[in-house]
Amino acid sequence: MTYQTLAFDLEPGIARITLNRPELRNAFNETMIAELTEAFAACGNDARVRVVVLGAGGRAFCAGADLNWMQRMAGFTAAQNRADALGLARMLETLYTLPKPVIARVQGDCYAGGIGLVAACDIAIASRAAHFCLSETRLGLIPATIAPYVIEAIGARAARRYILSAERFDAGLAQRIGLIHEAVPAELLDESIGTLVAGLLANSPHALAEAKRLVREVVARPIDRALVEDTAGRIALIRASKEGREGVAAFLEKRSPDWLIVPPRHES
Repeated sequence: MTYQTLAFDLEPGIARITLNRPELRNAFNETMIAELTEAFAACGNDARVRVVVLGAGGRAFCAGADLNWMQRMAGFTAAQNRADALGLARMLETLYTLPKPVIARVQGDCYAGGIGLVAACDIAIASRAAHFCLSETRLGLIPATIAPYVIEAIGARAARRYILSAERFDAGLAQRIGLIHEAVPAELLDESIGTLVAGLLANSPHALAEAKRLVREVVARPIDRALVEDTAGRIALIRASKEGREGVAAFLEKRSPDWLIVPPRHES
């Protein structure tokens, strides 16, 4: 795949999508949003892709929206502004609902819409050198399209503080409030992600997709009879699935399941 604003690499089982506007701190514009939507959708539909790693080139992960693009939007009509905003909202939805695990590789600073990208991923690992900021209110804006993902990640209480204050915070705090899962030394970032990728490639692709859907559809539902019956139905279906039967058989026969992929080793 060829993109203007992204780099895309496919290894056995692994798609690496890299934000590639380093001279602009990987800020969003309409082209990047469209290309990310296309890349996420392609990964979701490609059986060769089992895990997606979303990273960025240069020193920053993502500075949010490109200010030149935002300046152009200021002259849009209300209908044009809504259509443009829906493009960003649909890109985030495509990422969030992608039926493959997505790991955010956060090597540098992450602001505004970039935080939405991280929050919409399943797993986020950041360099300890990275800083974060929900900066929209400083510009007279609100983080509307990213809010559902950010609030799910960090909770309403933390979201109120950091959305309202627009204060900058470090990777340690990002981990404590749940925006990222780990903060590691920069030199260990790829090793940490490689370990995660290897573990994900050992898991059933079908089970991973259904597990993602389970979490998405069960979160915040009351534990009532409908939910109990729903979850019982899900486990019954997956037990009888091809990969469900293969996984149990492989375990009992002390062999690897037929979906296993061993990732390539990258020499440092």
